[in-house]
Amino acid sequence: MKSSSILAAVTILTSSFFLPSAVHAGERRFTYVYEATTAAKGEIEIENWMTWKTQREGGSRGNVFDFRHEIEFGITDRLQVGVYLADWSVEDSVAGGENGANASFQDSAVELIYNLTNPVTDIIGSAIYGEMKIGPEKFELEGKLILQKNFGPFVVAYNATLEAEWEGERFGYFNERKGTFEQTLGASYQFTPNFLLGAEFLHEFDIADWQDVGDSVVYVGPNASFRYDRFYVTATALIQATGISAEPDFQLRTIFGFHF
Repeated sequence: MKSSSILAAVTILTSSFFLPSAVHAGERRFTYVYEATTAAKGEIEIENWMTWKTQREGGSRGNVFDFRHEIEFGITDRLQVGVYLADWSVEDSVAGGENGANASFQDSAVELIYNLTNPVTDIIGSAIYGEMKIGPEKFELEGKLILQKNFGPFVVAYNATLEAEWEGERFGYFNERKGTFEQTLGASYQFTPNFLLGAEFLHEFDIADWQDVGDSVVYVGPNASFRYDRFYVTATALIQATGISAEPDFQLRTIFGFHF
């Protein structure tokens, strides 16, 4: 009796550690990769983003902190709407021994995600994404194809993104335009009901004036996610794997979320 009780206790303990609980659709496993699942109808989620980018070029060092405040709504069980209340940045540079920092509002945006297929019950999960972004000096449209497959606690997701951006001294007076193509890939494993660990990959390049293709930049790094009750936090650290000096050497993105 004693040995059977010990065996039962060990079984319960190991099951709670290794077997994942249901992950809420809105709780992000990744920070650069979007997932095909959407929030349930009537659900609301608040997300706060912070991305730190650091870059060394010549004798100067620069840091950029990007912030985003977003509210997401589940319109149906397949359609999700997100509103970026504000995207803003703080730039801090050190050059020649002098420090300089400034903060600026960048833009606000609206995004739509429509789920097409389920990553668990279908051969592959999929969704389409559209975004419109407006700022004091720019206008941007973005489309994204989202693919995902769940293998129990192990999840793989891929995004292909095309952006079109117009910029100028003020909104409506645009004298620059460019496109950006981006691919992201993520893999995540849920070790416990509260903890997930994985990695993300990012590849992108700009197309100036939709004619001149710029250098490709590649980032790769680990990510981790912790969730408790209705709260979650996910972070990804990316290191540049290419030698493009005009792009950040390192990026760290953290998303804090709460759904109700």
